[in-house]
This record gives sequence, C-alpha cells and structure tokens, in this order.
Amino acid sequence: MTRLQEKHIKEVTPALVQRFGYKNPMQVPGLVKVVVNMGVGDAAADSKALDAAMEDLAMITGQKPLITKAKHSIAAFKIRSGMAIGAKVTLRGDRMYDFLDKLVNVVLPRIRDFQGISPKGCDGRGNYTFGLREQLIFPEIDIDKVTKTRGMDISVVTTAKTDEEAIELLRALGMPFRAA
Repeated sequence: MTRLQEKHIKEVTPALVQRFGYKNPMQVPGLVKVVVNMGVGDAAADSKALDAAMEDLAMITGQKPLITKAKHSIAAFKIRSGMAIGAKVTLRGDRMYDFLDKLVNVVLPRIRDFQGISPKGCDGRGNYTFGLREQLIFPEIDIDKVTKTRGMDISVVTTAKTDEEAIELLRALGMPFRAA
C-alpha cells in the first residue's frame, strides 16, 4: 500500500464523510485512473519526435505508453487519418497513487512562479484535467538529452458525482489548488 493510499483511507475518507455527510464510507469518492497524454504534433514530419516523447513518457510514468492515432485527416496540419500523433499512458492502482504522490510533492513545486493549479479543470462529472507546459520539471528527465520541450495533459478520473466532491477529494490528497 502506497503512502497516498494510506492517507486516502486514514485521513481523507473520514474528512469527506464529515464534510459531505455520507452515511456510508463506501460513498466517499475515490480515484479510478490517471491518464497522461502527450500530443506530438511534429510527429507527422519527424518520426523520431514520437520516439523521444514515448521514451520521456515511459520514464515519467514507469509504464510503456500507447501510441495515439489521428481519427480524421486535417489537410492544414498535413495529418492523415491513422497517423501516429501522440502517446498516452493510463495508470491504475499503486502506479497511479505513486505518480500522483510524486506529482503533488515533487513535480508541481518545481514549476517556476507556481501559484497552484486552477480549480476550473473539472468536466461536470467529477473528473479533473490540467496541463503542464514542459516535461523537464519531472526529476527522471535528463535535461541534456531533451531535444524539444513538450507539454502534457494529465486527467484524474474519480468516482465523485460532482465537481465540488472531486475538488475536495484532490485537495485532501494534497493537490495544490489556487484560490478561486
């Protein structure tokens, strides 16, 4: 059991039961999965860009990424349907908790002039998504070997029914939200 899982069970669950007045501890929202997505727009012109992005994503998450392909052709961007245009990793279980723990305690504090992440990234169904501008803030990435900085989207999928519950769950787990 990871450190964040223990915190979820021992501290977060009782706090959320008290905050929202759940009658059963099983009603407390939990984490389902974390999806880390890295779009590589220049993969159409340079196939090595996708390989570098996949290598970075594998080092960051500790899991082999899946190649994402274009669903539609877009002539303006020189993209055809079925072309490889990105990579994603879906984390569940212990890897998910380890990644979130590292994200909250190591990665986000390394961002320059960090004020907290926006609480407006919810989708209305209790899922939270935010973006990072560069992969260099992760400690696993060797800055000397990076050819191009790439951003990534991180989606945290929860069992929360509302955005308020999801934000409270993530805040209790240590996610640093900026004041609204």
